[in-house]
Amino acid sequence: MKQYAPPSQPSRSYRTARVAPSAWQTASRRVRAIAIVSLSIGLAACVQPWQAFQPGANQSDLVARFGPPKEVYDLPNGNKHLLWPTRPLGETTVGAEIGPDGKLVNLQQVLDNTNFARVVIGEWNKHDIQVNFGLPEETAYFPLMKREVWSYRYVENNVWYRLYHFYFDDQGIVRLTQKTDDPLHDPDHRGFL
Repeated sequence: MKQYAPPSQPSRSYRTARVAPSAWQTASRRVRAIAIVSLSIGLAACVQPWQAFQPGANQSDLVARFGPPKEVYDLPNGNKHLLWPTRPLGETTVGAEIGPDGKLVNLQQVLDNTNFARVVIGEWNKHDIQVNFGLPEETAYFPLMKREVWSYRYVENNVWYRLYHFYFDDQGIVRLTQKTDDPLHDPDHRGFL
């Protein structure tokens, strides 16, 4: 009986033959590509405009991006605090600390829990609140408490729409802080505003 020896080299057709991808594989690749592009766009959308600047940037670059600041305050250390609020219905206030040389020291969204936690009850006054957070969204006076209240809209943990309230005594000293749900974003109570 004659035995066949395997060819020492595969035939040309064996080496170059390709199997065409199935319709399922092609669709799967397209879906994967679309998902990657969508994810990239989504992540890029999460980057806030103020995160594009690094300390040392020129004040003119900030003004070119955000426009002229709506509020400017002198800080005790000789720097200036520039604010770009989104009042009356916005939840962000971009704050930039600018040194005497016109260079950026710090840039951040100032209406957040970290900055609110810096407020020292019994020490901070209206001026301190205004310099750090800007003008309030709304003010009220409660005669029975003898307290003036300044309120700021913000988004807590990028999820919950809140109002942060500062209660001042008759001397303008912060005596109490409070956060509440923002009724503007509460569908059950919108009709009462």
